[in-house]
Amino acid sequence: MTRLRRKALVALFLFTLFIFGAMMGLRTLKPSDGFSDLAPGMDFIGERSDRRRLDVKDAVAAAAVVSPGQFHMGSSDTKVVFTKSDRDYSIFYDVHIFYYLWYGSPGMDNKYIHWDHVLVPHWDPKIAASHAQGKHTPPDDIASSFYPELGPYSSRDPTVLESHMAQIEAAAAGVLVLSWYPPGVADDHGEPTEDLVPAVMDAAHRHSIKVAFHMQPYKGRTDQSMHDNIKYIIDKYGEHSAFYRFRSSTGRVLPLFYVYDSYLMPPESWAELLTIKGSHSVRGTPYDGVFVALIVEERHKHDILAGGFDGIYTYFASNGFSFGSSHQNWNVIKAFCDGNNLLFIPSVGPGYVDTAVRPWNNHNTRNRVNGRYYDTSLQAALSVRPEIVTITSFNQWHEGTQIEKAVPKKTVTRLYLDYQPNLPDHYLELTRQWAENFNKEKDKWLM
Repeated sequence: MTRLRRKALVALFLFTLFIFGAMMGLRTLKPSDGFSDLAPGMDFIGERSDRRRLDVKDAVAAAAVVSPGQFHMGSSDTKVVFTKSDRDYSIFYDVHIFYYLWYGSPGMDNKYIHWDHVLVPHWDPKIAASHAQGKHTPPDDIASSFYPELGPYSSRDPTVLESHMAQIEAAAAGVLVLSWYPPGVADDHGEPTEDLVPAVMDAAHRHSIKVAFHMQPYKGRTDQSMHDNIKYIIDKYGEHSAFYRFRSSTGRVLPLFYVYDSYLMPPESWAELLTIKGSHSVRGTPYDGVFVALIVEERHKHDILAGGFDGIYTYFASNGFSFGSSHQNWNVIKAFCDGNNLLFIPSVGPGYVDTAVRPWNNHNTRNRVNGRYYDTSLQAALSVRPEIVTITSFNQWHEGTQIEKAVPKKTVTRLYLDYQPNLPDHYLELTRQWAENFNKEKDKWLM
């Protein structure tokens, strides 16, 4: 009897161990951890399939004019496929990347701009006193924890612009989201750059890249001034082959604008611009568009809806920095967007380190871990099944979010971070690999 009882206990133990092992194995296959064959939420496919993401005619025209080799459409309407040197490669117009034009160097601008950024003091004088002050002194000491392969360049340099477009093309990101200020206006540490936009548009077109606009805040920004800004952009650039348009849920093909720090204006003001009954509404006019607002705090999602926006993006590449940038909150934000017919566009990045300009902000640093942080962010974005993903950033060097090529550098006073043991194009290659996987998964979602 004792022997039978012992055998029964052993058998029960082995069976329990088998069940536990099987459950753990299944857990590793959950959609949030990888690319699943069938992710949850398929009941929303009908609604999602009403939104078409690319003005395909523009894409075909750009490819036919710009790119050597033979062009053919892929299985998704968000990409174009080219043949060059006996190999196919794709550019994906649902992968958007933030781009900055604010850099200057003596050869092109008679001085360094932004590379010599000041060390921003903490608002608490006691904390500020314990950190370095002053400004950087390029070329050996720049306002970044990494060092660009091109050196502290000028955004006005045509060779730099061409290199940037080639890198973005290599990363397969189809839409460059250009940080934009009105003519004669700049950020606190820069110079006006609106005169450079035509060169950006032309260079982007040569590489089959589209350009969207990232509307930056400025002193005196109002709903009326935003109306004027939108009119200016569409009138001046709307006919350019590189101008990006998005197919909305109503079937209209419209320009897409990202609006940074949108929360600085109350929803009542935005409603004057973005709702049909607004006093100077763009709705139903030649200046209508898809307007995407920044979410930082949870309460902003209700303000965004009330203001008449069409979508929400998160921008910041530091997981946990804000409600919007925290991966764990993306399911909640996506559900809110789905319930209110809004786009949710999560923003991902390879890491974050801004201590070269905010020396007291080390607690928000996110180490790259040779690309693993980037992969975690990308997987988190994929798990909410977005139509578009934004990458923060191509070249925001101050905050260490760039995927642009960087190189090792050591001076008497500085030891810069780098991408080793990987090559300078490591994050461009990771972006391309992920963009390809993202679009394969989207094809499955819409089957």
